[in-house]
Amino acid sequence: MKPGGFQQWLKDTMGLDASTIGPTVVERAVASRMAACECKQLGEYWQTLRASPLEQQELIEAVVVPETWFFRDTQAFSALSGSYGLEWAATHPGERLRLLSLPCSTGEEPYTMAMALQDAGFPLERLSIDAVDISERALAKARRGLYGSNSFRGRELQFRERHFAAVAGGWQLPETVRSRVNFIQGNVLDVAFLPGEAVYDAIFCRNLLIYFDADTQVRTVWILKRLLRPQGLLFVGPAEAGLILSQGFASAQLPMAFAFRPPRADSGGGVSAAMLATTASALAGAAAKAATVKAIAKPRPLARPRPAPVANPAPPAVEGAEALLDAAQRLADNGDFERAASSCQAYLQGQGPSARALYLLGLIEGAKGRNELAEDYFRKALYLQPQHEETLMHLALLLETRGDAAGGRVLRLRAQRSRRTAG
Repeated sequence: MKPGGFQQWLKDTMGLDASTIGPTVVERAVASRMAACECKQLGEYWQTLRASPLEQQELIEAVVVPETWFFRDTQAFSALSGSYGLEWAATHPGERLRLLSLPCSTGEEPYTMAMALQDAGFPLERLSIDAVDISERALAKARRGLYGSNSFRGRELQFRERHFAAVAGGWQLPETVRSRVNFIQGNVLDVAFLPGEAVYDAIFCRNLLIYFDADTQVRTVWILKRLLRPQGLLFVGPAEAGLILSQGFASAQLPMAFAFRPPRADSGGGVSAAMLATTASALAGAAAKAATVKAIAKPRPLARPRPAPVANPAPPAVEGAEALLDAAQRLADNGDFERAASSCQAYLQGQGPSARALYLLGLIEGAKGRNELAEDYFRKALYLQPQHEETLMHLALLLETRGDAAGGRVLRLRAQRSRRTAG
């Protein structure tokens, strides 16, 4: 048994691409579990892994490291509470607001959803949040509702005084909030994942799709569409906006919240009969591979844009230069925007113009709420690579958010032409 076989098993079972976390992470996890199981050879551990659902979960736990905190990307939670506050409660008498957090990690995101709505005056007794994740250990921590300083970042921490009690070992969230969240271990690749349709008024699925390959992205978006009510909101990460728009979703026009409405049933919405058939077949195959493991995957990344050739090419990349942009992508995904931007700038200074670096800087500035800077970076990226689809879609979203529907429509058409040409 070769070490790469474990990487393939993780990919087949839970969608994890080892390159997104580094192959050495998988190697260390396998070595650790081999020692725990007292296995001397890789082949011996492979047999143990295949025969034991418990050991499968242990290996998954060993490679998944959660990174989250309360009120991460505040615009999304402001948009949630603005869309489903007192007015929604008044116009939907007797209805329960149903939300989904996927993946939920150690609980900071779904609890933030509850706190944001409570602050907006929404009656908590009418709120129900399902929160799903791969890691039973993370879910166990989430259920306790006890958090240390790493879960509270930034300067705006007044919410901690309102909602938490200082106790030995950290900050405790009260039962009134914890009782609103139902934590579930599950696998989005499982054919039986959250059965039913049009269940949720809003879904938070942020920074999950960026780790999937294209086929799995489409399958997952279709699952999210199935679970979302016709007028519901889907919240994704900044780097996922272009993908969501390409699948027929429409911007909810909520600045920097990266919130989208599902396509209408009569519009096709990017989900054709052929796509549904492909999705059903792929899901059946995934279920056969993942029958004993129910865990949400840490997926593969979106294909990253390649820099277009320029009139005066940049000097040949020194060894490790591309790693600066890989690092920037990872840092941005984890919310460390300052270091992500520094990596991009270091690349530009050393290697010259790069559509990929400029595109990443546009995403970073957009996530920080600096729309003018984001637009500037996106336009520079398009100067280098005029048909770069993700940049076109993100710039279209920025224009539409500020009211330039015509400009956004032109860019969307360019993105569609680019997709057809690439296909």
